Amino acid sequence: MHHIQEYQQLLEKKIHALELPKEPKNLYDPLRYFLTLGGKRTRPSLTMLACHLFGTPGIKAINAALAVELFHNFTLIHDDIMDDAPLRRGKATVHEKWDRDVAILSGDVLFVEAYSLLAKHDSVVLPKLLNVFTRTAREVCEGQQMDMDYESSNTVTIDQYIEMIRLKTSVLLGAALEMGALIGGAENKEDIQHIYDFGVNVGLAFQMHDDLLDLYADSEKFGKQVGGDILSNKKTFLLLKAYEIADQETKSQLDTILNNQSGQEKIDNAKAIFEQLGVRQKAEEQKDLFYQKALLNMKEINVPDANKKELLDLAKYLMSRDH
Repeated sequence: MHHIQEYQQLLEKKIHALELPKEPKNLYDPLRYFLTLGGKRTRPSLTMLACHLFGTPGIKAINAALAVELFHNFTLIHDDIMDDAPLRRGKATVHEKWDRDVAILSGDVLFVEAYSLLAKHDSVVLPKLLNVFTRTAREVCEGQQMDMDYESSNTVTIDQYIEMIRLKTSVLLGAALEMGALIGGAENKEDIQHIYDFGVNVGLAFQMHDDLLDLYADSEKFGKQVGGDILSNKKTFLLLKAYEIADQETKSQLDTILNNQSGQEKIDNAKAIFEQLGVRQKAEEQKDLFYQKALLNMKEINVPDANKKELLDLAKYLMSRDH
């Protein structure tokens, strides 16, 4: 996967070299800290790969790619505040290391910084990029609000859950690719729609994989507690599917486990009910459905097959990762 490693290294270098002002320290130091916590830089790599897909060197999309990565990090800083999360990638979150007000403000400035990078693209493509970027930013906020609403709701359906993760997670993958395609010179509306849909479907499959990993990962490789979603009563595909297909008695058992139990006992008992209902298999099938849709989207794009290889390899990797 020659280009993607090259792109990831370049993005890393550019992120480290971002010229953020020195003062006020409490505004910019948290950003320097947060942006160097690592991460795989998957989203900005997609922007560069999509540019390359349409026959233009990926480097041409570097500013849009960086804008995507800064926007993604802005959402993470604010999500961490809303979730009251103490850690991100094993290190203290911004609101823990500084405080909540600092985290809100430094997140805001990161969002603005994303726009200033996007604005470096030429005036021919810029209106289209701004259109995609602002639409996506709004959708991500909608998805996050739905996620928070669903935390306290007992009537979330599978369809609502999928729509929530589409907005919260998947549209950003779609937009990262769509912007790369626009910079790469894609002019055919269908091709642009297909690359966007490819990203959205990969994003949905990725989230299904994530839900599965949380409960079925190898704890040695996973790096965080296996079963964390169950401990926090998080509404994942597995849990919602269990409620959808369980009979009344099994639903009551599940309620008791989620509301009254804790620790390993809670994880083991919920897992036993999931096994009994076969929800793991159903989640695997749903993941595969989205993945197959993504492959069809890519097949429809009117560029040489050789250009598609790296994006397909990346999608395959995302579906098989173990942590």
